[in-house]
Amino acid sequence: MSTLRVTAEVLTVHPHPDADALELAQVGLYRAVVAKGAYKSGDIALYIPEQAVLPADLIEELGLTGRLAGKAKDRVKAVRLRGELSQGIVCRPRALAEDELARAVTDGGDFAERLGITKWAPPIPPTMSGEVESAPDLLPWTDIENIQRYPDVFEPGEPVTVTEKLHGTACLVTYFAEDGRVQVSSKGFGAKGLALQEDPRNLYWRAVHDHGVPAVAAALAERLGARRVGIFGEVYGAGVQDLAYGADARAEGRVGLAVFDVSADLDGKIVWLDPAEVLDDGQLPLVPRLYSGPYDLAKVLELTSGRETVSGEDLHLREGVVIRSATGRYSPVVGGRAIAKSVSPAYLTRKGGTEYE
Repeated sequence: MSTLRVTAEVLTVHPHPDADALELAQVGLYRAVVAKGAYKSGDIALYIPEQAVLPADLIEELGLTGRLAGKAKDRVKAVRLRGELSQGIVCRPRALAEDELARAVTDGGDFAERLGITKWAPPIPPTMSGEVESAPDLLPWTDIENIQRYPDVFEPGEPVTVTEKLHGTACLVTYFAEDGRVQVSSKGFGAKGLALQEDPRNLYWRAVHDHGVPAVAAALAERLGARRVGIFGEVYGAGVQDLAYGADARAEGRVGLAVFDVSADLDGKIVWLDPAEVLDDGQLPLVPRLYSGPYDLAKVLELTSGRETVSGEDLHLREGVVIRSATGRYSPVVGGRAIAKSVSPAYLTRKGGTEYE
């Protein structure tokens, strides 16, 4: 999931191709369906992204009672309106003055807290939970922003890699070279500085042991001379999410794992490493690499949709892709490593989807 920021944006307005009373307000590469005539190009409005949870009074003010997602009908979700994908909400709440919105375009203000908007937290199934312990030295994983929200993360033509984004649950493994200790966590617990205590029933620990991750991490730490090694993988299969890729996490020895990143602590500096370069062939399953070459937004968007390639059998739709700078450079656009995701419209609007983590 991306970080939640509710920001003031300059809009570009497009006609809706199949509705006379609607238009499309563009923010970044996102488009949100709005009433015709409500805005014109160059206007400033508030943009509330997907996965935002709105308070009841704001829902009522915006005329969205009963029209949002979730049991409480309070969560922003991508929808198709008259055939066009609408991602997020464009609005001008009464609580925000026009000149305040204009200033926020420049200073990048975030209005989430002021408006009582929070980020949706997916439920945690019992198999993904368990007893936790403090893990201040766990190598963390961070949220990845969407390229459609921040289209300037990459420069045209810069070398990038594009890998398939899997719909599972992120597993964080940290190996400590000093004493051979291993800590395992999820993205949610890891963000809180917590690790899951070892439990043979826990999904993450099962995946780690089934695929022999500790031994691979130990060998890599020795080869690199690293104090710590982090291996980050997507755990998947039936029983994890609604997309299973032919694996079955409910059955012994059949939990799917695909490594998408590796980090290492080298003399106190954390560096990100390409799994395909630092892991010997076949040591661990990796997420499919779909493209390596110069960055081209059109190519990224082309690869975003289609069928999954993990199983080799095109079993279901693809969630999307993850784009990484091949040099691992810093991006001032996202304030960190140059990495972004692009999510398939078909995935966003599928029926009966699950979003556990």
